[in-house]
Amino acid sequence: MATLYTHQGSNNRKTWFLMSGFFIVVIFIGWAVSWYFQSPILLYVAVAFSILMNVFSYWYSDKIVLKMAGAKKVKREEYFDLWNIVENLSITAGLPMPKVYIINDPAPNAFATGRDAEHGVVAVTTGLLGMLNKTELEGVIGHELSHIGNKDILISTIVVVLVGFVTLLSDFFLRATFWGVGNRRQGGDGRAGLIMLLIGVGLAILAPLIATVIKLAISRKREFLADASGALLTRYPEGLASGLEKISGYSGELKRANHATAHLYIADPFKDKNPKKVSFMHKLFLTHPPVQERVDALRGK
Repeated sequence: MATLYTHQGSNNRKTWFLMSGFFIVVIFIGWAVSWYFQSPILLYVAVAFSILMNVFSYWYSDKIVLKMAGAKKVKREEYFDLWNIVENLSITAGLPMPKVYIINDPAPNAFATGRDAEHGVVAVTTGLLGMLNKTELEGVIGHELSHIGNKDILISTIVVVLVGFVTLLSDFFLRATFWGVGNRRQGGDGRAGLIMLLIGVGLAILAPLIATVIKLAISRKREFLADASGALLTRYPEGLASGLEKISGYSGELKRANHATAHLYIADPFKDKNPKKVSFMHKLFLTHPPVQERVDALRGK
């Protein structure tokens, strides 16, 4: 019989499997570009640019996200009950007390950010505080603290670097091919060279899409893992399950919802009516698993 522990282990394995697949895609594209242009230096420049761009995002991601969300830092005396829940669960999880932020929005939602446990941030909306009872709020906070404890921010940053790298290389390859730049390895069978070129162009077009699909798949797996970890932290899976049902039942959207940060929230800030059954193709492009699947996993169904 499946338990929270087996779900946690399974999702961890699947996440690292997807990450490994990501690295294989990156290595293959890098090799293809180097082979086509016979200039490894171009690959090194692309890698360096992508890493530098994303290191900046990593160090300042929390400030950027909080600004985009319109979140405001609060003190214990302003939201005493929320602060105590965050503090008590942080102690239980063995994590430093994160900063607490509030988003003035009637839509119930929450997210965690920060580059590591020492710089953790938990943000919740006023709508979430007004809708959930104490055990449900503990479930949501446990989920967000699990994102910090599971180092999801670090993994997300690695994924962003890889997606940026794949997109950059693909765009460079397509532009150079269109303008006829580069050494096309003269000699040999011309038809074979043309076939290789067509395959390369096809992969360059599809690579960013494939990379995005993998990124979203990793995001969904991390949500399942945070659900399991959060339930283990509070020792009451029903609290989070009930909280997710209430959040998904709200019909409105976040006022400052943004596609760039949608994957950070506990529930998709862009409402999709949360159908119980979602087609395979539709699921590929979701930032979050269907709520019913998450609730069923928490309840051991």
